[in-house]
Amino acid sequence: MNISREAHRWGVAIGEKIGWCNAERENEMSDAYIPYAPLYTLKPIAVDVWIVDGPEIRMGYFGMKVPFSTRMTIVRFPDGAIWIHSPIAFDESLANEVKKLGRIAFIVAPNTLHYWYAPDWKGRFPDTKFFYAPGLEVKAKRALPDGERLSGTPPSDWADVLDQICVEGDVLSELDFFHRPSRTLILTDLIENFEPKRVKSQFWRFMMRFFGAADPDGKAPFDMQMTFWRHRAAIRRAAQQMIDWNPERIVIAHGRWYEANGAAELRRAFRWAL
Repeated sequence: MNISREAHRWGVAIGEKIGWCNAERENEMSDAYIPYAPLYTLKPIAVDVWIVDGPEIRMGYFGMKVPFSTRMTIVRFPDGAIWIHSPIAFDESLANEVKKLGRIAFIVAPNTLHYWYAPDWKGRFPDTKFFYAPGLEVKAKRALPDGERLSGTPPSDWADVLDQICVEGDVLSELDFFHRPSRTLILTDLIENFEPKRVKSQFWRFMMRFFGAADPDGKAPFDMQMTFWRHRAAIRRAAQQMIDWNPERIVIAHGRWYEANGAAELRRAFRWAL
């Protein structure tokens, strides 16, 4: 048996089965997690960097609806332009608070899952530029605004402030960003770090641990890791690049983010790829 080929096929099959590209908001918000309250509130984490925790969503997985917490990241550039990463469900009060930070200029859908609310933010701020991860133009399950496809090279709009790297897999492609002034690394799904103490259901606590995405050892879930099998050399290079950036903190979309010791956390979380 060709182990490499079989692992690749298994990983792609899992990705297709779980419906990673069909993440949508539930009509009714669930309460599987104790939320990172307050929600829809700007939380400064470094100079010119904020996070905003949002409501739970549910995503299809073998017929189940898996709960996920949500989080977006906001960066203010030296000229006052505001960059929004992985926007959460649109909220007018939040939008008004973001406007007070500066001119909302950029909206980023950083991977082929985190895009659902970008059209809503773009609709509210039509003069913004929309950027998206490779493959999203094919995989998106709702209409996207006109935009620019990202690569591993930062566009001129933010090359002076942000570095970026593109990690492309068979199911998921993700852009990861490094804010040089604050040494903040901004990831989306390549590390997930759900806190068991915040998960109300014993079943979901078991599932988070079973798939390897539970704090304090959060990482890409095991099934997601398998979808990068064919691209393991590329993800190894990407992980090493992120370590070389030597981030102080790491923001992630799901679960507890890392306030310190960023490089050490990367070595731990990406040990499956290094």
